[in-house]
Amino acid sequence: MAEKENENENWGNKALEKISQTAFIEQKKTRRWGIFFKLATLIYLSVLLFLFVLSNNNKIAATGDFTALISINGEISSKSEANAGDFKRNLNDAYDNPGTKGIILSINSPGGSPVQAGIMNDEIKRLKSLNPQIPIYAVVEDICASGAYYIAVATDSIFVDKASIVGSIGVLMDGFGFEQSINKLGIERRLMTAGKNKAALDPFLPINPEQQVHVQALLDQVHQQFINVVKDGRGSKLTSGDEIFSGLFWNGEKSIKLGLSDYLGNVDYVAREIIGYERIEDFTTYETFADRFAKQLGISIGSEIKGKLFNNFVLK
Repeated sequence: MAEKENENENWGNKALEKISQTAFIEQKKTRRWGIFFKLATLIYLSVLLFLFVLSNNNKIAATGDFTALISINGEISSKSEANAGDFKRNLNDAYDNPGTKGIILSINSPGGSPVQAGIMNDEIKRLKSLNPQIPIYAVVEDICASGAYYIAVATDSIFVDKASIVGSIGVLMDGFGFEQSINKLGIERRLMTAGKNKAALDPFLPINPEQQVHVQALLDQVHQQFINVVKDGRGSKLTSGDEIFSGLFWNGEKSIKLGLSDYLGNVDYVAREIIGYERIEDFTTYETFADRFAKQLGISIGSEIKGKLFNNFVLK
């Protein structure tokens, strides 16, 4: 009997010991994996930091005499490469550098935010008045339309390729209407607001005539601001009437005849023949690795979807 009790006790001790060993092994595995993931995260963040620092220190201070270049590419927006904040810093850097003998704005943009374009236009005019000895020219590549043209008219002269697209002086607000779709799908719209016009232009509600009149007046006001800026920048160079401000656009060759632009020429030609300094130094702020990485994570997805479903207010 005593021998059987000893066997049971030994078996219990062995089972307890085995359980303890198993738990210890699992604990070691868990701790090992925890260290691995922490180390991997640290390495990952270190690489990101290195690339971020590298991408923000890739500019070498320009010395000697040269033509400064600033590129305006793509849609003009506070969240794109073509934004007023970066542009102002770039333009100030170019003017502040003692080697800058002239500045070229290389433009390839369909337009975008009227606010961003307006800020950029104002900054060009401000710095021009402070630095009259440094000429600044716009050189159009494929397209300089709407908000991009709003910027270009602040420069001393506009150069184009004969096939460039120039113009589109107008304002738009676009969106979609889904009220019939949700009715057919049997979807009930539940919207509560404080303020009778708070839901103006909601894509799931029918257009309200009074709100439509209000929005149209707003667009007309911004359009008139755009027209005034163009007239101020181009003055007597404009050879046509109201058709120029109708939202139409023309090729570069025709735009010269209309007074929307001045001469044919590309960046190299303007630097070499007009400014007289063939060497070009690029002062543009380009999208960093960190910016691209953030976009890949989808940070900008929400705003893009909202912009497509709801109403965009752009010079485009």
